[in-house]
Amino acid sequence: MRRLIPIILLVLCSCQKVVTLNLNNAPPQLIIEGNVTDGPNPDTVTIFRSVNFYADNNFPAVAGASVTISDNTGVKDVLTETAPGVYITHVLQGKPGNIYNLSVVVNDTTYTAVSTMPPPVNLDSITFTTSTRFRKDQITPIANFQDPPGLGNYYRFTEHINGVPFTKDIFVFEDRLSDGRYINYNLRMDSAYLNTGDLLRVDMYCVDQNDYNYFFQLNRTTSTGTFNTEASPANPSTNITNGAYGYFSAHTVRSTSVFVY
Repeated sequence: MRRLIPIILLVLCSCQKVVTLNLNNAPPQLIIEGNVTDGPNPDTVTIFRSVNFYADNNFPAVAGASVTISDNTGVKDVLTETAPGVYITHVLQGKPGNIYNLSVVVNDTTYTAVSTMPPPVNLDSITFTTSTRFRKDQITPIANFQDPPGLGNYYRFTEHINGVPFTKDIFVFEDRLSDGRYINYNLRMDSAYLNTGDLLRVDMYCVDQNDYNYFFQLNRTTSTGTFNTEASPANPSTNITNGAYGYFSAHTVRSTSVFVY
């Protein structure tokens, strides 16, 4: 999880001076991360609070919340807390085209979000290219798929290497400049993490624009998993109301596993 930090206004001066930014005074903020997919597994909503910038990455879980997800067909699912801050569905089954509404109540405050699940797009294959950088071979996975005609298709990719989630980088793509084309999307990775013989699983999500914007902005704020201090830090936009951070996303999932060659 990338740490959320407040926007900071930097005043430029003609002289140089070493400045230590006071980032420890920001009050904890509620962070909600919710996903509805068309897969068979239960869907999950996690709730926690932010911490001060210089604190350890130990985000306090928010237990005892009331969490509900409903759709436009009349299905309503009251989620169960299975671990502190982790809430799962029971009867909800994600379907492309359906509209999903999230409601979270924490300390008598209600937070809501809406997401529409897009149509699925098949992930045809994962191939690899090899290059040399700083005298080291670098293996790059390529996601191959056909973008359907019509603008407004948004994609997000996640990876597992030998069963372990790879969270160092964020991969998002939109079809604004490649509508209807066959896409060979480069999932650039550091060669320290991917080697010949590893089992790589790539999950391709078809997401709505809110999900794309959130992760695109988060990627701009961060740099390979850490905050980019060369840019003005800002929290990514969210579709969750009432001042909470995070995202709520209804998306399809298509996965491919392959041994790295």
